[in-house]
Amino acid sequence: PPVRRQKLDLGPFALVGTPPPAGEVADGYAPRRTILDQILVEGAVAAGAELREHFSVQELLTDGERVTGIRGHTVGGATVTERARVVIGADGLRSLVARKVQAQSYNVRPTFTCAFYSYWSDVPVGGAELYPRPGRMITTVPTNDGQTLVIVLWPNAAFQEIRADIEASFLNALELAPSLAERVRNGRRSERFRGTADLPNFFRRSAGPGWALVGDAGYHKDPILAQGISDSFRDAELLAAALDDGLSGRRSLDDALAGYVRRRDELAAQGFEMTCQFATLEPPRPEMQQLFAALRGNQEGINRLFGTFAGTVPASAFYAPENLSRMMAAGTQGAPA
Repeated sequence: PPVRRQKLDLGPFALVGTPPPAGEVADGYAPRRTILDQILVEGAVAAGAELREHFSVQELLTDGERVTGIRGHTVGGATVTERARVVIGADGLRSLVARKVQAQSYNVRPTFTCAFYSYWSDVPVGGAELYPRPGRMITTVPTNDGQTLVIVLWPNAAFQEIRADIEASFLNALELAPSLAERVRNGRRSERFRGTADLPNFFRRSAGPGWALVGDAGYHKDPILAQGISDSFRDAELLAAALDDGLSGRRSLDDALAGYVRRRDELAAQGFEMTCQFATLEPPRPEMQQLFAALRGNQEGINRLFGTFAGTVPASAFYAPENLSRMMAAGTQGAPA
């Protein structure tokens, strides 16, 4: 289902709004990966990609410092060698390509959270709901087949303690959001709990002679604001454009790939910083509490705040001193009794 409405429940009050659209795109979606990945695979094949399932890449081929291809094997064990002008590692957080080219990490932040989640039926939600609480973040959103995703994040150090009794820890955390807890109690959990403490925050050098990284392989951050898949789509577009420039001869391939990395880092920087701030799971700073209070009754301001979460409003514009002053002044004049 499309997701437009968002709610940020701060305890004493909640802010409810709709992020501004990204161009003509006004809806957000929270698809199951089992559905989304199949759509992407089918789309790639329809566009002309050759799909080889159950194929394992074992090593990169090189000529000096330049990557020239891959070697791997099929599910039957046959060794296959392929050569290419560019090898792209879209192979996730533990990227083999990144490891083989020794891609260095930078702008590394601590691993702040751990997370557990599951799916429920018969849990009504009107959109995305966020419940920041001291030492917790609780989020819920509707997904495929009438299911509702509920996720709780704790400090990373709590992972083993939570893991010892996931269900009790999860349900206890939900009690910090009573309205959601009641809906979950009245629903039915559809699947087992899943969780991880492997949620690092970093950028990797994402291009070099004959290779590039995209998606989680090149840039990873905490899932607390759910920006990862959108970022990956954006970065795939940037990389595709750079490859077109380089392979067509409009620019040198190496320059085009270097430009891709620079542009990715520019576009990702603000979302990365905001994500890391939320992922500390610390109570909002006093100035943020004042801002949230001032936004009550300011629907345009609330919508733009949610736009910073969704990535449709630049955080630098929303948090610019003149904009903050304007919103604070309006909140003081129109603050509810």
